[in-house]
Parts: sequence; structure tokens; C-alpha cells
Amino acid sequence: AIRAPLETLRTCVRSMDLMKAMAEKGLPASVSDAGVGALCARAGALGAYLNVRINCAGLDDAEFNDTALKEAEELKRQAEEREAEVMALTLAKI
Repeated sequence: AIRAPLETLRTCVRSMDLMKAMAEKGLPASVSDAGVGALCARAGALGAYLNVRINCAGLDDAEFNDTALKEAEELKRQAEEREAEVMALTLAKI
């Protein structure tokens, strides 16, 4: 119940590398798609983050919960940071 949303969170964060590259090097006409993609990836990441938190609340394994929550917090921070980077690039080009 926690591994799947953690993997979703990881995937959303990794996907933002593609959106950043798209905003930096992609076709000018599709730069807004990079921004929208980053917004969607951030939404997916935050949804997965919330899922990790609520699922951890129902488990008794404190060590596993602590590890999962720390990773989820870091990934959430990365998602927010990367989304901001992509949006800044996108807005600078339109």
C-alpha cells in the first residue's frame, strides 16, 4: 500500500527531467506543453505523497514508516522544485 505510491512519486519526479529538456530545447510552439506536463506531474506527485502519508498512518512498522515518509518528503520537495524550474523556463519563452 506504500510501495506503489512511492514508485509513482519517483516516476513523476523523474518525468520532470523530460519536461525541463523540452522547455529548454524543444520546439518553441510546444513549450507550453512542457509547462502543463510539469503541472500534471506535480499534481500526480502530490497525490502519491498524500497516499503514502495516509497509508503510513495505518501501519504499525515505525521504522518502515519513517523511511517511507522521509523519502516521500524529499521527493515532494524535488517535485515542487522541478515544477518551478520548468514553469520559469516556460514562462520565459512565451
